[in-house]
Amino acid sequence: MIVLQKTLAFLVTLGILVTIHELGHYIVARWCGVKVLRFSLGMGKVIYSKRLGKDQTEWAISMLPLGGYVKMLDARELGAENIDPNELSREFCQQSVWKRIAIVAAGPIANFLLAIFLYTILFVHGVPEPAAKLRVVPGNSIAYQAGLRYGDLVTSVNGERVQGWTEFRWKMMQKGMTEGNPVLEVQHFDEVGRDSGSPVSIEIPLRQFNPKDTENDILNYLGLNLARSTEVVLKGFLPESPALGAGLQAGDRVLEVGQKPLLDVIDFIQVVNANPGKPLKLLVQRKQEKFEVEVIPASKEVSGKTIGMLKVELQAMAPEMTVLQANPVEAFVKSVEKTWDSSIFYLKMIGKMLTGSVSLKNITGPLTIADYAEQTARAGFITYLGFIAVISISLGVMNLLPIPVLDGGHLLYYSLEVLTGKPLQDRYVEMGQRAGVFLLLMMMAIAFFNDIARLMS
Repeated sequence: MIVLQKTLAFLVTLGILVTIHELGHYIVARWCGVKVLRFSLGMGKVIYSKRLGKDQTEWAISMLPLGGYVKMLDARELGAENIDPNELSREFCQQSVWKRIAIVAAGPIANFLLAIFLYTILFVHGVPEPAAKLRVVPGNSIAYQAGLRYGDLVTSVNGERVQGWTEFRWKMMQKGMTEGNPVLEVQHFDEVGRDSGSPVSIEIPLRQFNPKDTENDILNYLGLNLARSTEVVLKGFLPESPALGAGLQAGDRVLEVGQKPLLDVIDFIQVVNANPGKPLKLLVQRKQEKFEVEVIPASKEVSGKTIGMLKVELQAMAPEMTVLQANPVEAFVKSVEKTWDSSIFYLKMIGKMLTGSVSLKNITGPLTIADYAEQTARAGFITYLGFIAVISISLGVMNLLPIPVLDGGHLLYYSLEVLTGKPLQDRYVEMGQRAGVFLLLMMMAIAFFNDIARLMS
């Protein structure tokens, strides 16, 4: 059932992205006066089609659901002798090089426009987002040494406003790809959540950061994590729970462990995990009453390591939330900026991969996309729209790479034609196509390998 859900979510996502991409080619081709013979969703054998419009364009669904194409009147495929002389003016190669550039570029541009449209909707609607508030900062971490503390709220990075955790993480990832040290503006809070005064500026040293660590998480590298609920409340018990055997009940709130106050839910889990088979004294509050209980966490082997478990269910470890919202004009501007920043970041990542600075493990394929498509679809419509926007940007960037058989490869050919004043010779185009197919197959093989490795791990 899960496989079916992932497959369906993947096909819906891919169908939306491919449709928008190919519509970009189709619409601009029509604007430029080129005759479109077929608009296909999917590749390979046509399984359903219907002819519509003055030109009787064939709108088709093909067997392989990985991609799509727009087939135009093209003498390179049909042969000039097989084209009606009255329609030669509508043949693709007869168009000026600038029209051909516009038609080819329209596909990736359509993907970027889709992302801008979706982000605008999201920002106008309002996106629930965890606040950029920090949980326990380890004393030996880079962040702690720089001056960050538990409960700090990050409000800006290098003077750019930060409204949520995702935005904070994104800006830090961007800085991780450069050599500069980001300067955070943070609001300090005391132990009971009171504002401790004016925001302070803290510089985070990233000069020693290895971009290969982006395959993990730059925030983990710095020792930064998202703040969670400060209340440790027992919701229920699993079979043979040591906590239930010690007399604890649903609704009990754990205040301290070993006379040490708990910072949050994760702090409690970490203490229990670190003490398998060892007695722990808990200070518990039940309604208005406080009392101490001694429990001995059960031992369990996990990935070759013994950890302690109380076998309890805790109330949701929900972070402090905020809502990112803007008026339509602000939302549009923010969406354009986000799409542009994301595109530049992806290009930098690709460049780092080519130079070996970033691991090829960052390349993902259809299995990972299917997994995230299903997860975001279950999380809600708003989350799913955000996922489509992200994939749409990556698809646009990917198609603009100067690889023969991709849109970027054709744009490279036409750019050379602009510079030299004549089309590239057919034999060079054919050599490029072969090289492009080989390169794409290699990239697909790496992507599938990474997908399978992730699933197995």
